[in-house]
Amino acid sequence: MSTAHTDKRMHKHDYYIGLMSGTSMDGVDGVVVDLAGDACKVIAHHSLPFSASLKTEMLALNTSGENELHRASLAANQLVLLYAQVVAGLLYTAELESEDIRAIGAHGQTVRHCPSGNVSDGGGYTTQLNNPALLAERTGIDVVADFRSRDVAAGGQGAPLVPVFHKAVFGQAGQNIAVLNIGGIANLSLLNKDGSVQGFDTGPGNVLMDAWISLHQGLPYDAHGAWSASGNALQALLDMALRDAYFEKPIPKSTGRDLFHMAWLQQLLANFPNANAVDVQTTLAELTAQSIARALAQYGQGFQALYVCGGGALNTFLMHRLRESMPQVQIQTTDALGIPVMQVEAAAFAWLAKQCAVRTPLALEKITGARGSRVLGAVYPA
Repeated sequence: MSTAHTDKRMHKHDYYIGLMSGTSMDGVDGVVVDLAGDACKVIAHHSLPFSASLKTEMLALNTSGENELHRASLAANQLVLLYAQVVAGLLYTAELESEDIRAIGAHGQTVRHCPSGNVSDGGGYTTQLNNPALLAERTGIDVVADFRSRDVAAGGQGAPLVPVFHKAVFGQAGQNIAVLNIGGIANLSLLNKDGSVQGFDTGPGNVLMDAWISLHQGLPYDAHGAWSASGNALQALLDMALRDAYFEKPIPKSTGRDLFHMAWLQQLLANFPNANAVDVQTTLAELTAQSIARALAQYGQGFQALYVCGGGALNTFLMHRLRESMPQVQIQTTDALGIPVMQVEAAAFAWLAKQCAVRTPLALEKITGARGSRVLGAVYPA
């Protein structure tokens, strides 16, 4: 390591990498973040898409299948090789060496999410495809992974974890600020002006819209919501969808593809055999918007500032429907707070990696329902 790099790392900078592949299963987003002091400055961003075969396999692994343990291990290895490529791209872009990075926060790909309270025997688990040992071997950098399982072991939901990051980076004393991440699932962080924080999954984000447009148009997502904007919402279908028990469940709560998937939608559509495909897409966008608006009205009364991140922030029609559903709320993207919408979640896992590396317990009792503060993650040394 050069003297310049040594000085830069030890005296001025504190570099971490965050990697995120979310419920939408479209690819990997990675960032290099400088976390020196109380700062959180993204200095590089790189992303790579999943191959069609890897995405298909990971989707299949969301449900039981033949030889799934073997297949899951192979898929995890493929995912980590893609992670390693993203890390290489980040280092190149940021003009850094592996020894400049303190650690990589690698969330993995969630394929099952059944936290305590969701299974009859009182146990619970959450499963992410990952091979952090292989990632440490390929990159030569310490890897922090398995962020969710300690929270589940402590009686928590294991998700969402990003509200504590949102508080640290976006929280402002004396102001109520809501941060909404719309990935496959939508999750809401309520940063209260007294310094307290709440967070939970509101329900589907892009997951149903992506699945429906893939089925009918062969596209991975509805770019800018153009297809959604061309249809008309089916009010009866929307009302039926909003009656799902998840939306009435009290917080803390979390969800995923274990609940909101194509079979869930098809069961509803059995009552609407003549529904036009485009109108269903419009209705799914409305479901996302309305479930978010209802959640904010119930738990964030008085909140007048909402900042949106994640892929859903790029859906022009969905953003329009959010603004129409909450006219009293000023809605912007997290670009206004200094972190572009597609970098926030990856930055969160860089920040979470640091908290693990320095053994900082995170207070998630009001977010996940855990019994107390816990250090989250496991470290795989380079």
